[in-house]
Amino acid sequence: MRPTEINPNLYVEQLQQKYHFVEQAFAQFSMPELETFESDASHYRYRAEFRLWHDGDELHHVMFDQTTKEKYQVHNFPPACQLINDLMTDLIAELKVSEAARRKLFQIDYLATLSGEIVASLLYHKTLDDDWVTEIQTILKKLRQSYKLDIIGRARKQKIVLDKDYATETLLINKQTFTFKQIENSFTQPNAKVNIKMIEWALDVTKGSEDDLLELYCGAGNFSIPLAQNFSKVLATEISKTSVAAAQQNIKDNKVNNLKIIRMSSEEFVQAQQGVREYRRLDGIKLDDYACKTVLVDPPRSGLDNATLDMIKHYKNIVYISCNPETLKHNLDTLLETHKVIRFALFDQFPYTHHAECGVYLQKL
Repeated sequence: MRPTEINPNLYVEQLQQKYHFVEQAFAQFSMPELETFESDASHYRYRAEFRLWHDGDELHHVMFDQTTKEKYQVHNFPPACQLINDLMTDLIAELKVSEAARRKLFQIDYLATLSGEIVASLLYHKTLDDDWVTEIQTILKKLRQSYKLDIIGRARKQKIVLDKDYATETLLINKQTFTFKQIENSFTQPNAKVNIKMIEWALDVTKGSEDDLLELYCGAGNFSIPLAQNFSKVLATEISKTSVAAAQQNIKDNKVNNLKIIRMSSEEFVQAQQGVREYRRLDGIKLDDYACKTVLVDPPRSGLDNATLDMIKHYKNIVYISCNPETLKHNLDTLLETHKVIRFALFDQFPYTHHAECGVYLQKL
């Protein structure tokens, strides 16, 4: 089924199929009952990327069939939120009548928010000049009559920001409002409403904690900022400079005073904690000042490396958010030598696909 052909009437059925798939995939382990957190049946994605197809005077968003590899036009995209769908139509209408704006344009990336802000990144096979800037400024001024919009221009070794390169997201989590600076071209959770459910689940499994929290792969603070209320202190790591800068701003904006974020990979943090290497990035932070009994990991699809896996085995509690059940299963083979799964969750971040986002909460035996 193409993304443009999703049927909301089939959502419950597909979620049940995914539930049974995940349950069966982990049947070899002694798992608690699988908690399921559903998505909206349509308009659930807050990020979308489209190639552009030039056809004479026409300009179209296109996607490619996964089986035939043939392109097809996209005028309406049900998986994307309504804000993206609306802007797709209006932005293309403006771009196609401007030679400077449309020439060599090959892709548009959209980043939308529940707060109503949206960023469109325009990607080109040409150098962007003053004529381009003038044309885009005119288009932006017109579209801002209807949208809280920012436009970014990207070309080889070029990035032009006409105003700002981020959107500010607002999430209502357990009746508490949090704001997050989300940078274009950086990772954000694609399904904003399911993301709220993931955070609330993590808050629930860690409620009553009296110790400190370590988070690896913290991004812009999506989990660590809301979870700081459950812990005495929080120490988080992230390798991306852009994400760390956004996280530092998000800490200030949300007035969180017990969270420190350092720019390190999980492998580097393991080396620092074990005293194998010293890092200037840790200046002013004494790892011995943290009594972290809980660790939260949200690794890439490849899962945890062996060194990180061995390190987190020493923590009393582990919150593991996984975007890949296969690597989660592989990591559980090791973690279940020392821990037991107390909570198990399926978050339907990607409806109508085989992708399953899972969460496990483990406690030391």
